Amino acid sequence: MSFVPVSAALAAILQAPGGQLTGMIFMYGAIFAIFYFVLIRPQQKQRKEHDTLVKALKKGDEIVTAGGVVGEVVAIQAKDAPSLDDRITIKSGDSRLIIERGRIVRVGSGPAVTG
Repeated sequence: MSFVPVSAALAAILQAPGGQLTGMIFMYGAIFAIFYFVLIRPQQKQRKEHDTLVKALKKGDEIVTAGGVVGEVVAIQAKDAPSLDDRITIKSGDSRLIIERGRIVRVGSGPAVTG
């Protein structure tokens, strides 16, 4: 299988008779639609669900940060409306850490397991 440069492929499409041009446009449209419904749309939906879960965070929830720290939410310093820049104080083991809400990867419902 050989690859043709994009400019050569575009020139071939523009020089093709009307029937082939319509077929090529339909094919590229179908490929874009497949990418949208298989890759882009599910990722947007998953991101939106994660944002709502993180914004609904409450005291006592178990969380995991992007750095892998597991802890229990102790306090939330939020402005008027919850945003991803809010400061969250968590307790992990004997330590208390302050993290940004946007750095939370996963939210559990029970208390944190401390050892």
